[in-house]
Amino acid sequence: MKLTESMHTFISHFGEMGSRWGINRTVGQIYALLYLSKEPICADDISETLGFSRSNVSMGLKELDSWRLVRVKHFQKDRKEYYTVPEDVWEIFRTLVEERKKREIDPTLSMLRDVILAPKAAGEEYSREKMQEMHDLIEMLTGWYMDMQKVETERLVNLLKLGSKVYKLYEMKDKLTVITGGKKKEKSEK
Repeated sequence: MKLTESMHTFISHFGEMGSRWGINRTVGQIYALLYLSKEPICADDISETLGFSRSNVSMGLKELDSWRLVRVKHFQKDRKEYYTVPEDVWEIFRTLVEERKKREIDPTLSMLRDVILAPKAAGEEYSREKMQEMHDLIEMLTGWYMDMQKVETERLVNLLKLGSKVYKLYEMKDKLTVITGGKKKEKSEK
């Protein structure tokens, strides 16, 4: 695959950002190449295009597979495995968030629950209070995340486009007056 200058820039940037996202540079660049590729690519072509060793590419693909970010395809009369990524950027985003939740948030919540439920030692009231605050915040955000996972993509996009308008609507709740009464239904006489 021949890379244009903009493709090279994109792939390099993903490599640089990879270390900030918790993956190495190679994995970030492999993913970026697969994301930009219209057709599935075999490991040999990835290696040749990016200038990485074949073993480095294999390890990178295994890492991406463990994150559920790549799909393997096979073609008739070809023993090689070809790799691609989901077309839908929202599917990619949802998968990344779910995997990060499993790897980072869930273990943290589990630890916080264990610590909070453990017998208290003398003098740790303040630290327990801080851990409870952190637990409650993460628990609330996790609940919100679980709700958002159920929302279909089109509605989620529309919700995100609302942006600060959602907060303005929330502020309006205190300004609205509920009018009680209204028309009473007449009872029919028997």
